This record gives sequence, C-alpha cells and structure tokens, in this order.
Amino acid sequence: MQGQSKVVDSSLQGGANGMEPGPGGQKGSGKWQRPRFTRKALMRCCLVKWILASAAPQGPDSSDSDLELSTVRHQPEGLEQLQAQTKFTKKELQSLYRGFKNECPSGLVDEETFKTIYSQFFPQGDATTYAHFLFNAFDVDRNGSIRFEDFVIGLSVLLRGSVTEKLNWAFNLYDINKDGYITKEEMLAIMKSIYDMMGRYTYPTVRDDAPSEHVEKFFQKMDRNRDGVVTIDEFIETCQKDENIMSSMQLFENVI
Repeated sequence: MQGQSKVVDSSLQGGANGMEPGPGGQKGSGKWQRPRFTRKALMRCCLVKWILASAAPQGPDSSDSDLELSTVRHQPEGLEQLQAQTKFTKKELQSLYRGFKNECPSGLVDEETFKTIYSQFFPQGDATTYAHFLFNAFDVDRNGSIRFEDFVIGLSVLLRGSVTEKLNWAFNLYDINKDGYITKEEMLAIMKSIYDMMGRYTYPTVRDDAPSEHVEKFFQKMDRNRDGVVTIDEFIETCQKDENIMSSMQLFENVI
C-alpha cells in the first residue's frame, strides 16, 4: 500500500495514469497520439491489471514488453465495430476480451465483481461505495451488468481519450442519479468514497475535512450561474480553463 498511498496526494498536483496533461500550457491539448500499449504503463489501472492478469503472456520480460498475443482463443463479435468505437487495435481488443472471458465466462460483469476487484487493490480502506459509483458509470444500459463492449469503450476513453472525452466520462461518474446535473452532494459523495478507499492512508495524512474543502472550491468555480447545480457545459468549460481544477479532477483517474 506504500506505492498506492502517495497517489492521492500527488494527483492533486496534476498528472495521472500516464495520461496527457490537462490544459494550461502543458503538452497534450493538441492532436491525439496513440500511446504505447505496454503492460508497464497500463498496470497503473486497476481494471486493466485485473483483466490482463488472465490474458497477459508469462515470462521474465512480460512486465516491460508490449502486450503480445501468441495464442488468442476468444474473439468478440463485432470486432471491427469495436475498433471503430475505441482507440484500441485488433490485437489489444483480442487480448482484453481473452482476459475478460477468463474472468467473466458469462460475458457480463456485475457490481459485486467490481467490489471484489477494488477491495483486493485497496485492502486497507473501504472500497465498497467507490466501486458502486464506478460500476454505475460503466453500466450505460442501467441493467445491473456490464458487457465487454461497454467495458472496453469506457476503458478506451479513460486510457486514451481526449481531454474533452475524459471530462464527459468524469461528469457521468459524478452525476450519480444521471439527471444531467451534478449537485454539491453528488460530488462530495464521490470524493468521500475515494478518500474512504485510500485517502486515509496517504502520506502526509489527509484531514477528514479535505474532501469537503476540495468540493467547495470546485463547486464555487463550476456553478457559474449560482443555481446550485453544475451542467456538463459548465463542468467542461471550467475544467478546461482552470489548471488547478483540472489537476485535482484527475484524482479519480488514479483509482480507475
């Protein structure tokens, strides 16, 4: 937990998961370039770590090499369509699907699986609430289960999406009741769930009132018309224009 414990604190200064930096004069706001799909880079993502555990090749060099597929036994239907919908290659999709099917033979992920995943990676905290919120963000059909297609499209946005695409995904996460608005209470609920999962084990220790302070600061800047809610336009525009908010918003990206 020592390596994980510093993530929350460092993310508040900006930069997460090897993703491109946010706006504010830093590189990454221009043309999108495909990053290398290396296990070393992607193993920062809990969901990728979980799924590749079954699909990744084994060997002394596998941790640092590009993900290679010597044998692919599973292939998702509509592979070409998924290639068009994501920023993954055919081999990457085959590998992700292979691991997905190994872990979820039914072809579906339920909420309990998400809770199990995050309890394994953050054993010193309570990951239940955060796993619930994250599952709901992936469950686009709102039917209590996640198909491989939904799973991989979400991962594509989180790992390789543009700044705007990631902000749209973040808005969906914070919009807990999916009514198209973020309230202060919703934002606080997400932030508290992250700190419950890992914030108490950061160094230096995070104060109990830190989530509330962060949310208050975010909300004052985002709620431009002072109507008590934040729309997606307010959310995206404010984040893109404020480097401090942008770097702080990346907190949740560190625990995907």
